[in-house]
Amino acid sequence: MKIVVSATGMNLDSPVDPRFGRAACLLIIDSDTGTLIEAIDNSQGRDAAQGAGISAAALVADKGVGAILTGRVGPKAMPVMEKAGIQVVSDVSGTVREAVEKFQNGSSIPASSSSAAASGGMGGGRCQRGGGGQGKGGAGGGSGQGRGRGQGRNRKG
Repeated sequence: MKIVVSATGMNLDSPVDPRFGRAACLLIIDSDTGTLIEAIDNSQGRDAAQGAGISAAALVADKGVGAILTGRVGPKAMPVMEKAGIQVVSDVSGTVREAVEKFQNGSSIPASSSSAAASGGMGGGRCQRGGGGQGKGGAGGGSGQGRGRGQGRNRKG
């Protein structure tokens, strides 16, 4: 099976890049032999204003990759992976070679879409009485209580 590892460099001894979409390089590896098939310079994704994860996911899906080893996949890229049937293994660290060996030995745990969504997201808050508030919600999913001051007025009568 072909797997891809987000990396900081173009070879198997490079450290795993903790970011998938904005990784410096994406290395496609034969998981059976551990050999490097292709090294992709991901500077376009790294420097993108937005959509880096989705673009990288589409790229590796087109390459026929069966699994991704990375530090983190964002919540927008995860549905692309799921639709393409790509297994995602997150919280990967060390060198690319070490990550591949752990995957080969079965000691890597696949991520789920809920764990990817829980690690990203921004809080969006609401205030009563017409106030616009800053979201206070944590990183998990984007819900939050508004902290802004309401500008609505009580109307009597």
